[in-house]
Amino acid sequence: MKIILTQEVTGLGAPGDIVEVKDGYGRNYLLPQGFAISWTKGAEKQITSIKRARDAREIRDLGQANEVKSQLEGLAVKLQARAGTGGRLFGSITPGDVQQAVRTAGGPELDKRRIELPGHIKSVGAYQVQVRLHPEVTAKIALNVVAAK
Repeated sequence: MKIILTQEVTGLGAPGDIVEVKDGYGRNYLLPQGFAISWTKGAEKQITSIKRARDAREIRDLGQANEVKSQLEGLAVKLQARAGTGGRLFGSITPGDVQQAVRTAGGPELDKRRIELPGHIKSVGAYQVQVRLHPEVTAKIALNVVAAK
């Protein structure tokens, strides 16, 4: 199935790219979530406007992404979660939890879809979390998960 991406999708491409994906992935995930539109000759004409908007955004965002990266890497993010004996959490840490912790630590507003966790976080400890700010800029956050009292 040929589709045109309207948003950045990790592992597939950037907005305005025409990609070939399996039918189920396109029909059941990309199209309903609004990450892509079906490819047609009429829709292909929209690609130029999508790419033009992306180029204008990227030029402005590259400098801003580097500023946000330096801001994020200087933060010490502490996240409290309910834990049992032995430091095992009741549940796991989600990107939304990390987004909230960064905001309370005085960091900038982040999109939780751009936060990449190093696997499932199910115990207390220190972790490295990556945030894709721009296709060329990735920030690393030091996340410290502690047991809530």
